[in-house]
Amino acid sequence: MPSVMTLLLHPERRRPTPAPPATDLVRVVLVGVAVWTVALVVVGVLAATGVVPVGAVAICGAGILLGLLGLPWARRHRGD
Repeated sequence: MPSVMTLLLHPERRRPTPAPPATDLVRVVLVGVAVWTVALVVVGVLAATGVVPVGAVAICGAGILLGLLGLPWARRHRGD
């Protein structure tokens, strides 16, 4: 096994980088939006009872909005 210094000085001796795993980004984004939606419902109930501040609802809403904004990007990069 070559030392770290050898690999830093001679990067051509490193093993090749493995290919990234094939992942459906649309599914990942949709699962993320679903999780944020569940969190929004839970935090909404907790905010209505006064357990958590109302600002937590805005954080969940921002997560949903960012996920929905990322959905077209994920669809466009499906084949990459």
